[in-house]
Amino acid sequence: MSSPVSTIRNLGPASDASFARAGITSAEQLRDLGADAAYSKLLAHGSQPHFIGYYALVMGLQGRPWNDCKGEEKKALRKRFDALKAAALNDKDAAPTGIERILDAIGTGTRR
Repeated sequence: MSSPVSTIRNLGPASDASFARAGITSAEQLRDLGADAAYSKLLAHGSQPHFIGYYALVMGLQGRPWNDCKGEEKKALRKRFDALKAAALNDKDAAPTGIERILDAIGTGTRR
């Protein structure tokens, strides 16, 4: 039996929908992936990067309130977030695959 993503502390119904778009449909799956891999999947599936959302996820997976993140811990999480965001932006600059490649080839894609 699986639990909704929103059963993790700090995550609500909107998180269920966002994670589902990224293929993460249960709290167990999210815990197995971990914060960084799960957040990378969110970004890869169109979610906009947001630092508070990222550290709320990290804190939630630790069973802590979202606003428990402070000082050096918060600075370290900011570095991790910035690296995840940069990697996601670099992935978007990669050569298109699948339908995007075909659309670009016929001149109707996003890379004109």
